[in-house]
Amino acid sequence: MPDTTQMLSSSHLMPSLRRATVADAMHPGIVSCPADATLSDVARLMTIHRVHCVAVTGISGDDRGERVVWGLISDRDVMRAGIRLGADEMAGALALEPIVSVEPAVGLSEAGELMLKHGVSHVVVVDPTTQRPTGVLSTIDLIGVLAWGEA
Repeated sequence: MPDTTQMLSSSHLMPSLRRATVADAMHPGIVSCPADATLSDVARLMTIHRVHCVAVTGISGDDRGERVVWGLISDRDVMRAGIRLGADEMAGALALEPIVSVEPAVGLSEAGELMLKHGVSHVVVVDPTTQRPTGVLSTIDLIGVLAWGEA
């Protein structure tokens, strides 16, 4: 039987965790839903897009009327709600992960420390100029750098 670890290790080239930045590991783009989306809607989004979190967005109260991120719904939040609450729960009430944001140039170790400090599994990556969301970094992304990063 072939050693799958050896076969897979050459398929990803990343800097080491010490040298990597959020930009090296993040997933660009963000899957979002409105606050009135149902649990089934959120579960469908996660399944279709193969993601572990969905941003709950709404229109800001300022004069620009832009969409802003209110909260994140993790896969654990969806599972918890499905088991305990039922499919008619709304996304706005399910967004239990607080929003923690980082910029792409932040060191990956620093982003990991933020995740640990705030007890979250995802951080929203924001553009340093506009502060608009540009992607998501998850604990799995960080673990990928541990697995595939250069020594």
